[in-house]
Parts: sequence; C-alpha cells; structure tokens
Amino acid sequence: MVAFAAAATLTLLTAACGSDAENTAEAAGGEQQQEQSAANLPEATTHGKLPNAPTDPDPRAATDGEVLHPTRELTVHDAVDGKAIARLPVQQISSPTWVPVIQREGDWAQILLPTRPNGASGWIDTSGDAVESAENDFVVNVDLDAFSLEILEDGKQIGEWTVGIGSSDSPTPTGRAYIIASIAETVNDYSPIVLPLSYHSDSHETYGGGPGTVGIHTWPDDSFVGKANSDGCIRVTQEALDALTKLPLGTIVNIV
Repeated sequence: MVAFAAAATLTLLTAACGSDAENTAEAAGGEQQQEQSAANLPEATTHGKLPNAPTDPDPRAATDGEVLHPTRELTVHDAVDGKAIARLPVQQISSPTWVPVIQREGDWAQILLPTRPNGASGWIDTSGDAVESAENDFVVNVDLDAFSLEILEDGKQIGEWTVGIGSSDSPTPTGRAYIIASIAETVNDYSPIVLPLSYHSDSHETYGGGPGTVGIHTWPDDSFVGKANSDGCIRVTQEALDALTKLPLGTIVNIV
C-alpha cells in the first residue's frame, strides 16, 4: 500500500485545476486502478514464470548475507523504481517467504526470485515496515563434478558430504539458487523433509504434477551416493539432511 499511497499523493500534488472533491475522486480512482493493475501481476513463486525479469548479474559473487521476509505482498520491479513485473507473496508453498539480497541501492533491494527462468531477480522497495531483515551466515556449496555438498558458516566449513545429482538426461542446473521452503513429506516415503530450491529443471517443464522444482532430499538407501542418476534433484544422506534442515530459509545454494 505504500506505493499506492505515494501515487495518490503525487496525483493530488500535480492536479492544477478542479475542486478538492474532484481531485480526491481522481486520486481514489488512480489508486484503485493501480491496485487492480498490481493484482494482475503474476506471483513470484516456484509455479511462476517471469521471462522479462532481470537475471542474476553475478551468480558466483558472494552476498552480505542479508535475507528479507515481506510483511505483506510486495510489488517486484525490473529496476530501482522501475516497471512492476510481479507480486512477492508472504509465503512460498507452505513456508514463509525469505529471499536473499544480492544488491542494495538505498531502500531498494535486488533479490533472487523462485520463479522460472533460473536466476531470475527483481527489485523491491524495503522502506517503512515492508520487510523483516535478518543476517544469514550460512552458505551451501554443491560441486557436481566432485559429487560434494558442503555447508559453510561465516566462511568456515561445518560439514561436507558426498551426494547424488541429476543424470546426463536430467542434469542438476548450475547457478546461485537458494532454499525456498521446508516441507514435511506426506506423499512419498523416501525423505521425511524436502527442501525445494529456487531453481527448476531444464529438462522437465513439470514433474509429478509440480513445476519441475529442483530440491534437496534423502533416498531410501545409499545407492545414490556419488552417482548421477536423479531427475535433477540433489540426493543427500540423512545426516546431511538433518544439518541442512537447520539452515534458515533463503540460504544461498551455489551449484557449480
């Protein structure tokens, strides 16, 4: 509502003629139009597609660790004070939305988005009480060639495991992803918890009725360890999953 209120104020200030009642009606009409326009924007979720969203400008760059949670639905822009391209909801799947910040310009933050295409980003206005901010000292690094996953805290390794990755037909996508949710599995019994990432399969437009979201999960046995035989997800041991589920939502997962 901050952006809408600002637009209404601007309308009032720039009106050069007409009565106060007319000006108020015009402002209310403009605000209503903007609300309707915002409502028509696609949601920035794992089910969404934002082909015109700016891409991650430097996927290998480190971040300052800032993660944001919107206190209400926010408009996502393609630049600072730029064109509105999406709506960022307060929840992703069944978890609260937490997104990593990759760049700051005053009150504006460039964030990574959980939509297709992989690496989509956008800008949100964080002024006022629009967001909750937190510092995330954790990073996950996945090396596909080495079949390894490590967790860093403040730059120091606190755990490393051998993992399974996508097959040659359904490779695990590379880039700077992040954990968007933590889901207690109720359909399959191969993993008690699944951690969906912001990235999607390049081979599967849909998978199992979902949008082809890549995730981290366990497997019924250890036959996956050190092998490339998944449909794109990262398979981990129970010990690794136990450690990963303790990480905050919004934690960066670098996949190379």
